[in-house]
Amino acid sequence: MKAGIDSGWFRRYGAGGARRRVLILPHAGGSAAYFHRWGREFGEDTEVLVARYPGRHVRIDEPFVLRMDELADAVTEALLPFLDLPLTLFGHSMGASVAYEVALRLEARHSVRLDGLHVSSRKAPHRLTPRALHREDDDALIAEVRRLGGTDGVPLDDPALRALVLPAIRADFTIVGTYGPRTAVPVGCPVHGYVGDQDPSLTETDMTAWADVAPLGYTQQVFRGGHFYLVEERDALIRALGGAPAGVR
Repeated sequence: MKAGIDSGWFRRYGAGGARRRVLILPHAGGSAAYFHRWGREFGEDTEVLVARYPGRHVRIDEPFVLRMDELADAVTEALLPFLDLPLTLFGHSMGASVAYEVALRLEARHSVRLDGLHVSSRKAPHRLTPRALHREDDDALIAEVRRLGGTDGVPLDDPALRALVLPAIRADFTIVGTYGPRTAVPVGCPVHGYVGDQDPSLTETDMTAWADVAPLGYTQQVFRGGHFYLVEERDALIRALGGAPAGVR
């Protein structure tokens, strides 16, 4: 069993002897805690990093980041001590855009080529159609989170808990609402896309536009489910990322 190790921007899972790393970048309103179980479901040769965005959980006292470029710059700099092993990025929803921007920065600024860029439930940068939900009231934000299926409804029905989680959701929706569309700048690694067949925010065809930034190859896998298909399809998705969930090693 691998133990979690704290490290600033990232929650780390793994021990010495890893031969590769996977960085997971959460969705809007998400946190490292959401992916806690993932850190323990990869093989012993893989160290897993899960990004911890400012303003929540152990970073609750830090100011939120409100712009994509600022967030991508910070994640890129935080990754510099972790470039001694081959690196794969996985981002879900907003995290897919963060992963793409980090990939561009690693290549342009540090001559680092990823093993792979894995993007989930998010349109390609040049096909984005931002919405100004961050300017709407709390009820509108809650309605969108529920539409996407990102919560079981309990925290948002409790006034005290809602007051805790809504600032992070609004901050991340500000990032999403002020990012894109952007030029389709290619990345120097294969790109892999994942989408639920009942996602209310985009279609399988929408996801295929990621091929425009993937001259080294693009593959796509469709899962049963909505925007958060990865809850039910966690094991299959981890296998797609090169992991080995318990029971199938």
